Amino acid sequence: MKTKASVVVIGGGVIGAATAYELALRGWKDIVLVEKNTLFSGATARCGAGVRQQWGTEMNLRLSIGSVKRYETLAEELDYSHGIEFSQTGYFMPVYSERQMQQFEKNVSLQRKFGLDVQFLPPEECRNIVPIISLEGLLGATYYEKDGYLSPFHTTAAYAEAAMRKGVCIEKNTEVLGFTMEKNTIRSVATNRGEISCDYVVNAAGGWSQEIAKMVNVALPLYSERHQILVTEPIEPLFRPMVMSFTHGFYTQQEPNGAILMGVGDPNEPKGYNMDHSYHFLQTVAALVTSVLPAVGKARVVRQWSGLYNISPDKAPILGLPKEVTNMYLAVGFSGHGFMVAPMVSEMIAQMMTNEKLSIPEAKTQLDIGRYDRGELIVEPSVV
Repeated sequence: MKTKASVVVIGGGVIGAATAYELALRGWKDIVLVEKNTLFSGATARCGAGVRQQWGTEMNLRLSIGSVKRYETLAEELDYSHGIEFSQTGYFMPVYSERQMQQFEKNVSLQRKFGLDVQFLPPEECRNIVPIISLEGLLGATYYEKDGYLSPFHTTAAYAEAAMRKGVCIEKNTEVLGFTMEKNTIRSVATNRGEISCDYVVNAAGGWSQEIAKMVNVALPLYSERHQILVTEPIEPLFRPMVMSFTHGFYTQQEPNGAILMGVGDPNEPKGYNMDHSYHFLQTVAALVTSVLPAVGKARVVRQWSGLYNISPDKAPILGLPKEVTNMYLAVGFSGHGFMVAPMVSEMIAQMMTNEKLSIPEAKTQLDIGRYDRGELIVEPSVV
């Protein structure tokens, strides 16, 4: 293992791998990425794989629009022959209350200002997009055909392989144990396989990012929380887009092989690092999804799994330097949406570290950790 690095990137998910690539692309040498398990073994591997641009805040819109644009040609850019399986089959978001209708109207107005041709469908047109949807209580839906999903495994592998071709060293089964500090500057990273002296650190540790920050006396306003997903056996095609209901708190999609993936946000889920999965979840998500998409009830469940959301107070990421440490860059707090915005986030972390103009200049002051002290939160109204 290397004992000296210009940058140590902590975390082998899509954010860590993409950031290592972006830094190497800009000519940085001696980059080491450390991952305590294997690549994409954390939240990246356990996510629902959806990528959407239908958001209710300008910042999340800009992050997602830029990321989708990059995803459309990423396999070619990274010279990844398998492809990242980006399928733009759309996101369909049903509406069930007048209050929600008003919020969606605001969202769509903002989305269209950014050039997204988001449709607002009356109930009678919803079955043109999702033929199996129940019309009971349905007031309408939004739909955008350029949203979709892609493979988190192949996407992360593509970034990691491209990074390694540019000289990045990836150290798996390497757990960070602590840091050697000189005043408020990190001088080395201690791991279970030895110490790495370094000039900079990137904290992209996902659900454990606040634990990494604690090691340098940085208190991040984050918590981790289990989110569960299940997948069914393959059945005949029933619907194409991702269906996401904020009323019911679920998302579901039918994959190309016919299997149906579904997840739900449980408002009673305790904070913590539990990644077991439960029969209660299976019952809950099945009841919610079949109340909206009754035909899904005939599919038999194959397996369940769990991952960690790393949640910030306003459900928006924290990027940049904390005031307590001069050389630990944060790419944390994605609240379940890190995979969606990884291209833009990794690009901007690299831009911050090379003193370039940011792709979204306002991100430097709007996504910094100091916004919480200033009371300048970016509250996203459209999350599950």
